[in-house]
Amino acid sequence: MKNIKKIIAFCFVLVFICGIYSQSSYFLTEEAKSTNKIGVRSAQSGLAEQEFRRGVQAYYKGSYNDAILQFEKALSYLPSENLIIDWLGKAYYKAGLEGTALAQWQTVLDSGYGGLLLQNKMEIIRERRVNDNTYDSPIKYTESGSYTGKNGEKLIFSQPISVLPNSDGSMWILAYGTNELIRMDVNGFVYKRSNGPFNGFDRPLDLIRLNNGDLLISEFAGDRLSVFTNKGQFLKTFGSKGVGVGNMVGPQYLAQDENGNIYVTDFGNARVDVFDSEGNGLFFFGIKNSNFDGLKAPTGIAVDLGYVYVADAVTGAIYKFDVAGNYIGLLCRPKTFVRPESMKKWGKYLILCDKNKVFSVDIESGAVFENVSTGNAPSLVTCAVPDVNGNILVTDFKSNEVFVMAKMSELVGGLFVQIEKINSDSFPKVYLEVKVENRHRQSVVGLKDKNFFITENKSPVLDYKFESASYANDIADITLVIDRSLESKEYSEAIDTSVREIAKSMNNKGTLRIVSAGDLPIQEYSGEPSGAEKFSVSALKTPYSKTPVIDMAIRLAANGIINCEKKRAIIYIGTGSVSSNSFVKYGLSDLVTYLNNNSIILASVMVKEGAPAREIAFLCDNSAGKQYYVFRSQGLSDVITDIIDYPSGTYVLSYTSSLQTSFGQKYLPVEVETYIMNRSGRDETGYFAPLQ
Repeated sequence: MKNIKKIIAFCFVLVFICGIYSQSSYFLTEEAKSTNKIGVRSAQSGLAEQEFRRGVQAYYKGSYNDAILQFEKALSYLPSENLIIDWLGKAYYKAGLEGTALAQWQTVLDSGYGGLLLQNKMEIIRERRVNDNTYDSPIKYTESGSYTGKNGEKLIFSQPISVLPNSDGSMWILAYGTNELIRMDVNGFVYKRSNGPFNGFDRPLDLIRLNNGDLLISEFAGDRLSVFTNKGQFLKTFGSKGVGVGNMVGPQYLAQDENGNIYVTDFGNARVDVFDSEGNGLFFFGIKNSNFDGLKAPTGIAVDLGYVYVADAVTGAIYKFDVAGNYIGLLCRPKTFVRPESMKKWGKYLILCDKNKVFSVDIESGAVFENVSTGNAPSLVTCAVPDVNGNILVTDFKSNEVFVMAKMSELVGGLFVQIEKINSDSFPKVYLEVKVENRHRQSVVGLKDKNFFITENKSPVLDYKFESASYANDIADITLVIDRSLESKEYSEAIDTSVREIAKSMNNKGTLRIVSAGDLPIQEYSGEPSGAEKFSVSALKTPYSKTPVIDMAIRLAANGIINCEKKRAIIYIGTGSVSSNSFVKYGLSDLVTYLNNNSIILASVMVKEGAPAREIAFLCDNSAGKQYYVFRSQGLSDVITDIIDYPSGTYVLSYTSSLQTSFGQKYLPVEVETYIMNRSGRDETGYFAPLQ
């Protein structure tokens, strides 16, 4: 009996050893495998596997510095193992050291590892390292796909005339032919329809989003404007047919200024009508006078920095007025365009439709660049707007389609898909966090379950489920970095105001942290936002400093929120001044890379009037953050709203694994592919199940 027990025990040990060897065998050299010299590297492989496993676990916990140490230890046992070097590159990338990461990946790529997938990833990262601003230089767009008005015999919409993108990737489409307002997702699924006011739309023509989030629609034949909620529910109409103030004859395109006033191009009266935010008529302008020949057929309209720009379908020009209606001059000379239609603000440009083309017009110089051409087929583009995913949405009235136009580089290179984290605590149930971006670091939002395909060892997984999408989250985790320079002493009251307003605007959702930027950064607070609604600078422990270290404070703040809500941000509050010691340990590029690679926004609140130092402005501009002044007229209530509204393209997917784990010792592969229209992207990685 004892011998039988010994034999059974020996068998279990043998199985365990075989399991360890089997999972370590992927670290064996081809020479060792081909010659069956198991003992040549089995000890080294076993030690490397232990460190590698710890490194993978640290990586998925967001401890990238620890992961780097573990992978380097693993490489000390197996210096040329490509899988370990690949993971070391991943850890360097997430730690913000992109140059070092690329060097590691180049090493394994040169040895034949990684193939086209790794090569494409490296190309995208290299492109991103060159500062890219979407609006700095207009470029050509080409068709990525389209939403057609008919699916076989089924009519979806007719004569789309205006389109308005939403922050969740969906869009509102205004159909002139079917008198409808419809909401459609990125896959072309219609999940909201509205026929307008109680008596229905009467040839709806343009659609904009008001400052308060409501929708405003012009009705060309109805001589009125209709207001809807952001969910498409009718609220009211205003305006009526006539020639007086508050009257219209054939209202067309719409715009709103920062004060809430609404501007409408009145085709029948050949003028621009102006209403206040409540719909009360104020005045009109654009008629002939001693200083101006008068508008002939006003169409597209846009407002920027106190000026109103109006396109004319007869003259082919763009005219410039101030917000009081006084004529300033020409932005584009007559006959620049054939028959301009809608015109929308787009960064420092106006995006304008003209028959079968879309142009961007430089607001300062009036220079014109052709972004889109639909070719020689019968076409009439009436509206073009940039969407949240970096595309341009274009309505074609004649072809009955809404085109999605993308940059050529996006179509050729595809999407940038990254498996950010894997949670296997409930194995065989596995949860993946997948981030989807375009080549210019813009998040791709609005994706659904049908846009993802998960495989294990190239075989489809079981029980795949789309769990959640971060773009729909309304919670953000915030860390405030408080300036402790000697200069900030004079602005204690302003700093108190900033912290209190931001804390209150969080509505006690998410977690608020406070980090002091002195000689040595310290986390002063972590908890519910309500706990900081009576904040006082005098309670901070960190003393004032001549040379506060801002870089280390930002890095500490970022480390604290990497594993928090998917919408997360750091808000610098201070004078905006820097010293020679502010950015010594971490360079600006490394900080920006660290923030961007971990989806962290950096915004700033200035407590002193004037522009911040170039370093602070650079960090904000290149990490999707905005800059605010504490005593601006609208206050700081929208700081958190801006952060929550910023697109976030992280998705949580789950599935049931069918792989054997070898008691948790085996490295388990997983692959994810993402598809949307004619674009796709892929990532593959691996993980370890819990030890048994």
